[in-house]
Amino acid sequence: MTGTTVSDLKAYLAENPGAVIEDVARDRNVSPQTVIEALPPGMVKFCQGSAFTEAMQDIAQWGEVTFIVHTADAIFEFTGPVPNGEVGRGYFNLMQPKGLHGHLRHDRCAAVAFVERPFMGKSSAFVAFLNVDGGVMFKVFVGRDEVKALRQDQLDRFRALAERFGAVSVR
Repeated sequence: MTGTTVSDLKAYLAENPGAVIEDVARDRNVSPQTVIEALPPGMVKFCQGSAFTEAMQDIAQWGEVTFIVHTADAIFEFTGPVPNGEVGRGYFNLMQPKGLHGHLRHDRCAAVAFVERPFMGKSSAFVAFLNVDGGVMFKVFVGRDEVKALRQDQLDRFRALAERFGAVSVR
């Protein structure tokens, strides 16, 4: 790791567990996956990227979530249901004519991270799809109810999905 040591990163995240992953990665000159792996114990579990299609098909049944793509130049957020998708022509295709739709390079997904941590003073939970370069392809956040609490039904599905894939902590 260039620019910081693993122990420095872990110490920083122990004091700042809600730090923006991509910002920490850029500031510390590490991959976002390295940042996620350094989160405090109990906040993250990983499974293989081969879970991509099944995970996305399950998430499509959750209802309204927030889908985020964070690049160096922009943060795109979509709040609504993730559409059903299927593999075809080398992509996982989100099958919907309006709203969230597109074509995802599922074969570049190396890992799926299930993250529960504080963010901006509230509990958050999201699924991060990590590419072969250690970058975040996109994240899907558990939705919130009318009082801005995590939707319990989705949080239960999030946790069950991690368990179904045998997701394990990095520590």
